[in-house]
Amino acid sequence: MLYQVKMFQCHLLFLLVLGIQTAGLQDLSGKMFTFPEETDTANVRLIPSKVELSAVTVCLRSFTDLSRGHTLFSLATPSSYNGFVIYKSPTIDAIDLDIDNKMVQFSGQEYKQNMWHSLCSTWDSQSGLSQLWLDGKPSSKKYIGGQNIREPFIILGQEQDSRGGGFDVKQSFIGMIADVHMWDYVLTHCEIQQYTNDLSFTPGNALNWKALEFQTTGRALIEEKLRICF
Repeated sequence: MLYQVKMFQCHLLFLLVLGIQTAGLQDLSGKMFTFPEETDTANVRLIPSKVELSAVTVCLRSFTDLSRGHTLFSLATPSSYNGFVIYKSPTIDAIDLDIDNKMVQFSGQEYKQNMWHSLCSTWDSQSGLSQLWLDGKPSSKKYIGGQNIREPFIILGQEQDSRGGGFDVKQSFIGMIADVHMWDYVLTHCEIQQYTNDLSFTPGNALNWKALEFQTTGRALIEEKLRICF
Protein backbone atom coordinates (compact mmCIF):
# COMPACT_ATOMS: atom_id res chain seq x y z
CA MET A 1 0.00 0.00 0.00
CA LEU A 2 2.84 2.41 0.90
CA TYR A 3 4.53 1.59 -2.41
CA GLN A 4 1.33 2.42 -4.33
CA VAL A 5 1.00 5.78 -2.53
CA LYS A 6 4.60 6.68 -3.33
CA MET A 7 4.15 5.72 -6.98
CA PHE A 8 1.03 7.90 -7.19
CA GLN A 9 2.88 10.83 -5.63
CA CYS A 10 5.75 10.40 -8.12
CA HIS A 11 3.26 10.33 -11.01
CA LEU A 12 1.64 13.57 -9.82
CA LEU A 13 5.06 15.23 -9.47
CA PHE A 14 5.99 14.12 -13.01
CA LEU A 15 2.78 15.64 -14.39
CA LEU A 16 3.41 18.91 -12.55
CA VAL A 17 6.94 19.14 -13.93
CA LEU A 18 5.56 18.74 -17.45
CA GLY A 19 2.83 21.31 -16.78
CA ILE A 20 0.11 18.70 -17.32
CA GLN A 21 -3.22 19.14 -15.56
CA THR A 22 -5.81 16.39 -15.69
CA ALA A 23 -9.55 16.80 -15.26
CA GLY A 24 -12.44 14.41 -14.82
CA LEU A 25 -15.71 14.97 -16.61
CA GLN A 26 -16.47 18.70 -16.64
CA ASP A 27 -19.33 20.78 -18.00
CA LEU A 28 -17.63 23.49 -20.07
CA SER A 29 -20.84 25.26 -21.08
CA GLY A 30 -20.08 28.96 -21.47
CA LYS A 31 -16.33 28.25 -21.40
CA MET A 32 -13.57 28.20 -23.99
CA PHE A 33 -9.98 27.00 -24.31
CA THR A 34 -7.57 29.90 -24.91
CA PHE A 35 -4.20 29.33 -26.59
CA PRO A 36 -2.47 32.74 -26.14
CA GLU A 37 0.95 32.14 -27.69
CA GLU A 38 2.80 30.38 -30.48
CA THR A 39 4.33 27.26 -29.00
CA ASP A 40 5.08 23.63 -29.78
CA THR A 41 4.03 22.44 -26.33
CA ALA A 42 0.70 23.91 -25.18
CA ASN A 43 -2.24 21.66 -26.02
CA VAL A 44 -5.43 20.10 -24.74
CA ARG A 45 -5.95 16.38 -25.01
CA LEU A 46 -9.60 15.36 -25.34
CA ILE A 47 -10.45 11.85 -24.18
CA PRO A 48 -13.32 10.34 -26.21
CA SER A 49 -15.83 7.82 -24.90
CA LYS A 50 -15.54 5.73 -28.09
CA VAL A 51 -12.52 3.60 -29.01
CA GLU A 52 -13.63 2.80 -32.58
CA LEU A 53 -15.40 5.00 -35.12
CA SER A 54 -16.80 3.99 -38.51
CA ALA A 55 -18.19 7.48 -39.12
CA VAL A 56 -17.45 10.88 -37.60
CA THR A 57 -18.95 14.33 -37.22
CA VAL A 58 -16.81 16.93 -35.44
CA CYS A 59 -18.21 20.38 -34.65
CA LEU A 60 -16.42 23.25 -32.92
CA ARG A 61 -16.24 27.03 -32.75
CA SER A 62 -12.97 28.93 -33.21
CA PHE A 63 -11.62 32.48 -33.08
CA THR A 64 -8.15 33.51 -34.27
CA ASP A 65 -6.16 36.25 -35.98
CA LEU A 66 -3.77 33.79 -37.65
CA SER A 67 -3.14 34.18 -41.37
CA ARG A 68 -0.76 31.20 -41.60
CA GLY A 69 -1.87 27.60 -41.67
CA HIS A 70 -3.02 26.19 -38.34
CA THR A 71 -4.65 23.08 -36.93
CA LEU A 72 -8.16 23.18 -35.53
CA PHE A 73 -8.58 19.49 -34.61
CA SER A 74 -6.03 16.68 -34.62
CA LEU A 75 -6.92 13.01 -34.17
CA ALA A 76 -4.19 10.39 -34.47
CA THR A 77 -4.31 6.60 -34.22
CA PRO A 78 -1.56 4.02 -33.70
CA SER A 79 -1.40 3.53 -37.49
CA SER A 80 -2.16 7.05 -38.77
CA TYR A 81 -1.02 10.37 -37.32
CA ASN A 82 -3.54 12.10 -39.60
CA GLY A 83 -6.47 9.95 -38.58
CA PHE A 84 -8.94 12.86 -38.68
CA VAL A 85 -7.43 16.35 -38.94
CA ILE A 86 -9.08 19.70 -39.68
CA TYR A 87 -6.46 22.17 -40.90
CA LYS A 88 -6.86 25.77 -42.03
CA SER A 89 -4.72 25.92 -45.14
CA PRO A 90 -2.36 28.87 -45.78
CA THR A 91 -4.43 29.31 -48.93
CA ILE A 92 -6.81 32.12 -48.03
CA ASP A 93 -10.10 30.41 -48.80
CA ALA A 94 -9.32 26.72 -48.17
CA ILE A 95 -9.73 24.25 -45.30
CA ASP A 96 -8.14 20.80 -45.47
CA LEU A 97 -9.51 17.56 -44.08
CA ASP A 98 -7.14 14.63 -43.56
CA ILE A 99 -8.50 11.12 -43.06
CA ASP A 100 -6.15 8.18 -42.60
CA ASN A 101 -3.21 10.21 -44.03
CA LYS A 102 -5.20 11.22 -47.13
CA MET A 103 -6.23 14.83 -47.73
CA VAL A 104 -9.05 16.67 -49.47
CA GLN A 105 -9.29 20.44 -49.71
CA PHE A 106 -12.47 22.48 -49.49
CA SER A 107 -12.06 25.84 -51.23
CA GLY A 108 -14.33 28.87 -51.30
CA GLN A 109 -14.44 29.04 -47.50
CA GLU A 110 -14.94 32.49 -45.94
CA TYR A 111 -12.84 31.81 -42.84
CA LYS A 112 -12.15 35.36 -41.66
CA GLN A 113 -9.83 36.53 -38.89
CA ASN A 114 -10.98 37.96 -35.56
CA MET A 115 -14.48 36.53 -35.56
CA TRP A 116 -16.13 33.38 -34.24
CA HIS A 117 -16.71 30.61 -36.77
CA SER A 118 -18.77 27.43 -36.40
CA LEU A 119 -17.21 24.53 -38.24
CA CYS A 120 -18.45 20.97 -38.71
CA SER A 121 -16.80 18.19 -40.67
CA THR A 122 -18.30 14.81 -41.52
CA TRP A 123 -16.93 11.52 -42.83
CA ASP A 124 -18.31 8.01 -43.33
CA SER A 125 -16.09 4.99 -43.89
CA GLN A 126 -18.73 3.03 -45.81
CA SER A 127 -19.19 5.63 -48.55
CA GLY A 128 -15.76 7.26 -48.15
CA LEU A 129 -17.44 10.68 -48.46
CA SER A 130 -16.49 13.78 -46.48
CA GLN A 131 -18.03 17.23 -46.20
CA LEU A 132 -17.31 20.53 -44.49
CA TRP A 133 -19.79 23.03 -43.03
CA LEU A 134 -18.57 26.55 -42.21
CA ASP A 135 -21.02 28.84 -40.42
CA GLY A 136 -23.89 26.68 -41.61
CA LYS A 137 -22.85 26.63 -45.28
CA PRO A 138 -22.12 23.19 -46.76
CA SER A 139 -19.27 22.37 -49.11
CA SER A 140 -19.43 19.90 -51.96
CA LYS A 141 -19.07 16.31 -50.82
CA LYS A 142 -15.68 14.80 -51.63
CA TYR A 143 -14.45 11.23 -51.69
CA ILE A 144 -11.53 10.48 -49.38
CA GLY A 145 -11.98 6.79 -48.52
CA GLY A 146 -10.58 5.63 -45.21
CA GLN A 147 -11.18 2.84 -42.75
CA ASN A 148 -12.49 2.59 -39.21
CA ILE A 149 -10.73 4.87 -36.73
CA ARG A 150 -9.38 2.87 -33.79
CA GLU A 151 -7.88 4.11 -30.50
CA PRO A 152 -8.29 7.83 -31.27
CA PHE A 153 -5.85 10.25 -29.60
CA ILE A 154 -7.26 13.79 -29.87
CA ILE A 155 -5.36 17.08 -29.47
CA LEU A 156 -6.44 20.72 -29.68
CA GLY A 157 -3.86 23.46 -30.22
CA GLN A 158 -1.28 21.35 -32.07
CA GLU A 159 -1.04 18.94 -34.99
CA GLN A 160 0.27 15.47 -34.23
CA ASP A 161 3.03 14.19 -36.49
CA SER A 162 3.25 11.18 -34.22
CA ARG A 163 0.58 9.88 -31.87
CA GLY A 164 0.54 12.33 -28.96
CA GLY A 165 3.54 14.35 -30.17
CA GLY A 166 5.67 15.55 -33.06
CA PHE A 167 4.30 19.09 -32.73
CA ASP A 168 5.40 21.87 -35.13
CA VAL A 169 5.20 25.42 -33.79
CA LYS A 170 4.23 26.72 -37.24
CA GLN A 171 1.14 24.49 -37.29
CA SER A 172 0.03 25.45 -33.79
CA PHE A 173 -3.19 27.27 -33.02
CA ILE A 174 -3.37 30.71 -31.38
CA GLY A 175 -6.80 31.92 -30.31
CA MET A 176 -9.88 30.40 -28.73
CA ILE A 177 -11.79 27.13 -29.26
CA ALA A 178 -15.15 26.22 -27.73
CA ASP A 179 -18.17 23.92 -27.99
CA VAL A 180 -16.30 20.86 -29.24
CA HIS A 181 -18.52 17.86 -29.93
CA MET A 182 -17.90 14.60 -31.77
CA TRP A 183 -20.43 11.97 -32.86
CA ASP A 184 -19.85 8.46 -34.19
CA TYR A 185 -22.28 9.09 -37.07
CA VAL A 186 -22.90 11.73 -39.74
CA LEU A 187 -25.24 14.49 -38.59
CA THR A 188 -28.09 15.58 -40.82
CA HIS A 189 -28.25 19.02 -42.41
CA CYS A 190 -30.84 20.15 -39.83
CA GLU A 191 -28.77 18.86 -36.90
CA ILE A 192 -25.73 20.80 -38.11
CA GLN A 193 -27.85 23.93 -38.52
CA GLN A 194 -29.11 23.53 -34.95
CA TYR A 195 -25.52 23.33 -33.69
CA THR A 196 -24.44 26.32 -35.82
CA ASN A 197 -27.30 28.46 -34.56
CA ASP A 198 -26.64 27.40 -30.95
CA LEU A 199 -30.10 25.88 -30.67
CA SER A 200 -31.10 22.71 -28.85
CA PHE A 201 -29.18 19.75 -30.32
CA THR A 202 -28.13 16.28 -29.26
CA PRO A 203 -24.63 16.54 -27.71
CA GLY A 204 -21.79 14.48 -29.12
CA ASN A 205 -21.74 10.85 -28.01
CA ALA A 206 -17.97 10.54 -28.46
CA LEU A 207 -17.00 14.03 -27.21
CA ASN A 208 -19.51 16.14 -25.30
CA TRP A 209 -18.56 19.72 -24.31
CA LYS A 210 -21.04 19.50 -21.43
CA ALA A 211 -19.38 16.36 -20.02
CA LEU A 212 -15.81 16.52 -21.27
CA GLU A 213 -12.81 14.58 -20.04
CA PHE A 214 -9.58 16.38 -20.94
CA GLN A 215 -5.97 17.09 -20.02
CA THR A 216 -4.18 20.42 -20.49
CA THR A 217 -0.46 20.87 -21.06
CA GLY A 218 1.38 24.19 -20.93
CA ARG A 219 -0.36 27.54 -21.34
CA ALA A 220 -3.75 26.27 -22.48
CA LEU A 221 -6.29 28.16 -20.41
CA ILE A 222 -9.96 27.69 -19.55
CA GLU A 223 -11.86 31.00 -19.64
CA GLU A 224 -15.36 32.36 -19.87
CA LYS A 225 -16.47 32.41 -23.49
CA LEU A 226 -16.68 35.84 -25.10
CA ARG A 227 -20.27 36.99 -25.44
CA ILE A 228 -22.05 39.96 -26.97
CA CYS A 229 -23.16 42.40 -24.27
CA PHE A 230 -26.41 44.34 -24.57
